[in-house]
Amino acid sequence: MDQTTTARTRTVAVLGAGGAGKTTLVEALALRAGLTTRAGTVEDGTTLSDHEPEEIARKISLGLGVVPLTWTAADGQAYDLTFLDTPGYLDFVGAVDDALAAADAAIVVVSATGGVQTGTYLAMEATARAGIPTLVVVTKEDKQRADFRRVVGELRGAFDDTHMVPLQLPAAEEDAFDTVIGVLSDQAVTYDAKGTHRGPVPAALTDEVAEMREQATEEIVSGDDEQLERYLSGDVPTAGELRATLAHAVRTRHATPVLIASGTTGVGVDRLADLVCELSPSIDDRNAKVLAGDVEVEVAPDPAGPTLVHAFRTMADPFVGQVTLLRVLSGTLKPGDRLVNATTHVEERLPGLFRLKGKEHLPVTAAVPGQVVAAAKLTNTPAGSLLQPKGAAGKDLRAQPLPPRQGVYALSLEPVTQSDDDRLSAALGRLVAEDRTLTVDRVGDRTVLRGLGDTHLAVALDRLARVFTVNVTTSGVPIGYKETIARLATAEGKVKKQSGGHGQYAVVNMRVSPLPRGEGFKFVDSVVGGSIPRNYMSAVQKGITEAMAGGGVHGYEIVDLQVEVFDGKAHSVDSSDMAFRTAAALGVKEALAAGGSVVLEPVSKVLVTVPNSAQGDVMGDLSTRRGRINDTVSLDGGMVRIEASVPESELTRYILELRGLTGGRVALEIYPDRFEVCPDHLVPSSDH
Repeated sequence: MDQTTTARTRTVAVLGAGGAGKTTLVEALALRAGLTTRAGTVEDGTTLSDHEPEEIARKISLGLGVVPLTWTAADGQAYDLTFLDTPGYLDFVGAVDDALAAADAAIVVVSATGGVQTGTYLAMEATARAGIPTLVVVTKEDKQRADFRRVVGELRGAFDDTHMVPLQLPAAEEDAFDTVIGVLSDQAVTYDAKGTHRGPVPAALTDEVAEMREQATEEIVSGDDEQLERYLSGDVPTAGELRATLAHAVRTRHATPVLIASGTTGVGVDRLADLVCELSPSIDDRNAKVLAGDVEVEVAPDPAGPTLVHAFRTMADPFVGQVTLLRVLSGTLKPGDRLVNATTHVEERLPGLFRLKGKEHLPVTAAVPGQVVAAAKLTNTPAGSLLQPKGAAGKDLRAQPLPPRQGVYALSLEPVTQSDDDRLSAALGRLVAEDRTLTVDRVGDRTVLRGLGDTHLAVALDRLARVFTVNVTTSGVPIGYKETIARLATAEGKVKKQSGGHGQYAVVNMRVSPLPRGEGFKFVDSVVGGSIPRNYMSAVQKGITEAMAGGGVHGYEIVDLQVEVFDGKAHSVDSSDMAFRTAAALGVKEALAAGGSVVLEPVSKVLVTVPNSAQGDVMGDLSTRRGRINDTVSLDGGMVRIEASVPESELTRYILELRGLTGGRVALEIYPDRFEVCPDHLVPSSDH
């Protein structure tokens, strides 16, 4: 496998809605290529892609499955194909981003029974954003209610700017699906226990196939002026000419072939692999692009050139530690190579290289441009960084940035034991390195884990316990309420203790008033005549700030306060810094009691991007959350972005409910914005 040339190397990301059949299709490809002797199933937890315990338990893909295989294509050449099987579940889109960062092409899998779903839209949008050539594969043709023609209609209606070109047609569907008709070749291939058999198109379908071939021909030649002119003059291109033109159109994203396959029965799987080799580009056809400073540059994929490697994903392995997936962009990578990380500037030694076959490690002796391999223990190489030889030109190299994915669902973590507490920070660091859509921060004295949804965090915590042996309990993230005074109040803080011996005496007179939101604290010294000696004023100010931090009537930190100290009293013997600190703190509390305290709640700026059809429902839901709509902006692709201001307390589960409201086709961004007065009937207690 490691002897394949760069021109015959393909890395293909497999995307689509959850349940569309991605993992089953990849499993069928592995079986057909001879990588396995028996196809595993998602239901039994025996597939190559889904081998983690969390995936087996939930029966869904959660991470990036890597399946490398050698395929002898129709042209007789051996191709090195690496399929990157991605999750369809919305919470795990980070794996999709990583796969597309390393892929030459993408397969978007669409179920013949489910048709175009939210996950289909998201997959097509992701490939468009990444500029990746795309093939669509309609699976589950052998299932009840399979309807290829309906799915093609849905694809054309949903993605009319992608030039969908059906290249195949099923002779029959559901239980009778055993024959795939090639639209351009005008042949039918039938699959049975003895193998495959080629024959003519069934008579009942000749007219439909002829019409599809004419439509496909027009679509293909429309992107080639010379061929279009010949076609319009009556010179119909041959099937071979059409395939060559189609390959160029696919590689430039001017056409999207639509194919058929069944991962369960294997019908059409061999032809799918052939067309991946024929139509999708190699790294030779689409040079990798990196950033040199802020300038995008292409990397020539020369096996004899300077080595440049993209570390595009890391994974925590309980046996060997961190495993880093690497894609070679230039040069020839070998075990024992020493490379410097262009981001961290730390030298890494690659003790060994291997390909991942599920959870198996298959050693390799070298890797050429375009190939995906893995290495263990590259602890100073975070995902998204580049590796190159020491002293190589272009030190300021960076990989193309991934789409930003903001954590919009959060949990507070509490270690179960002291041992868990001691190891929590390091374990979370490794967890975040593995999944860049996770973030960790602090809210008060609590550790908070943020991700893309409840399942995302549940899986992360399962891995925290299983891989890193750190156990935690969880709770909601506390809302950062504040307090301030309602109106101007005058108060006196007094400390008087003179019952023998050295006493304590201080009097502080103050006027306390609210400041505009976000102003924090302002201290005004208006004392004249020395009623409070100068050397005590710093103690007075410290006592005020300590009282504010200690909380007001409702127990929340006090903010946006102006305190003007205008008078006071001191004793020549009994006054002290401590006395004036205490008196000042008592004065603040007295002023809050006299002027009244109001609770301030944090308000966030919320950006929701949804289809136009969901705009009314989303805006209505925001209103029920005490949200105020600030703006709406129409976007390309029938989408709209809604900008609103919403209290933070209304957003703790918003992403989950928003997905239910929109069918999951939504992008959400939340940014802290300001504080506003919380309505009295919604004021929580300070232990909230």
